[in-house]
Amino acid sequence: MSALNYGPDAVILKGLTGENWRLKDYEQRDGYAALKKILKEGMKPEDVINEVKKSALRGRGGAGFPTGLKWSFMPRSFPGPKYLVCNSDEGEPGTFKDRDIIRYNPHILIEGMIIAGYAMGIGVGYNYIHGEIWADYERFEEALDEARKAGYLGKNILGTDFSFDLFAHHGYGAYICGEETALLESLEGKKGQPRFKPPFPASFGLYGKPTTINNTETFAAVPFIIREGGDAFLAQGKPNNGGTKIFSVSGHVNRPGNYEIKLGTPFAKLLELAGGMRGGKKLKGVIPGGSSMPVLTGEVMMATDMDYDSIAKAGSMLGSGAVIVMDEDTCMVRAAERLAYFYFEESCGQCTPCREGTGWLYRVIHRIEHGQGRPEDLDLLLNLADNIQGRTICALGDAAAMPVRAFVKTFRAEFEYHIEHKRCQVKTGGYSNAAEPLQMAAE
Repeated sequence: MSALNYGPDAVILKGLTGENWRLKDYEQRDGYAALKKILKEGMKPEDVINEVKKSALRGRGGAGFPTGLKWSFMPRSFPGPKYLVCNSDEGEPGTFKDRDIIRYNPHILIEGMIIAGYAMGIGVGYNYIHGEIWADYERFEEALDEARKAGYLGKNILGTDFSFDLFAHHGYGAYICGEETALLESLEGKKGQPRFKPPFPASFGLYGKPTTINNTETFAAVPFIIREGGDAFLAQGKPNNGGTKIFSVSGHVNRPGNYEIKLGTPFAKLLELAGGMRGGKKLKGVIPGGSSMPVLTGEVMMATDMDYDSIAKAGSMLGSGAVIVMDEDTCMVRAAERLAYFYFEESCGQCTPCREGTGWLYRVIHRIEHGQGRPEDLDLLLNLADNIQGRTICALGDAAAMPVRAFVKTFRAEFEYHIEHKRCQVKTGGYSNAAEPLQMAAE
């Protein structure tokens, strides 16, 4: 998964080789110019937030919430400490963009977090990094040391009254810790389980203090916005979908990897950048935003643009931007089984609908895939999904229910074939090819 697209309009991954990640290299790419602009020109914190609002930057972690609006929730008059947290716990199957930002351009993330701290009056930040990408964690620590020695972190940054420090913290590979309140629990040294909301992190977050949490890619977009202006970032995308977006493309393509393109780019163009379908096979289905998003048919995807609103109109969500491509030989029942097993295994067990329901989803699909399905199983799966979604503390229940519902509804004829004929409909069938795109995504 090493292919990177540094297109002419890329703002995060442009011009990177894997060897030019250090501070001196970043400064040659106008690194920390945005921070210097803020401090030397004396930009007011509210002006920084307004520029981010103008950019139409939306959260790149999955929810797509407007970043500038989220920053404005932070209470400026709060008398005690406030915290900034970066969610680099990239556990969504199919998603591998954030680790490349940390690996190839860590200082852009650091600068983005410093600017965010300035905008919200926060003095301390934490980057919670997925524990299974240890080499990237160590690289980020090195980048932090460079930034501190250069005066970009710590007390009185660049000789001003502004102080901000940033620390790295590693997780242990639990999918649930990608949920922001479970991440906070883990960061505090507790068991990583989601909290009830409200209260929301903006009022009661890390250590019970006001906290803002954003995704790695979200923070990484901020330096460009401040340096070039919110309008320039917005122009890279389309209304309500500002900027470029990194898409992690995996599955049955010739060149899987990360591709940074303008939001609003047709899916057909993204597929072309990824080298087209492997072996010249026909496109059958695509999960456009990570494994928890509803699957779409190849025909629908080929007529869809890659932005939040277009994908929502098509019946799915952009999510984290993980594009899982499946060709004509993919068994959709086996693919659904693979996903259902993942969410069954990753449920933290706190909520009954998720703890029990994810197991039932997996077991029902498993028996369909293995020739023991019954006609009433399809309605049972839909009923199970309805009784899980919207009834849990966090969104993992939704993440388990939505893909199962979408697979059954979109490819119902294939499920019915399995039940009636006790075998796979596709010619090759079999475990390996059917599960391959999802197996690749999970890895």
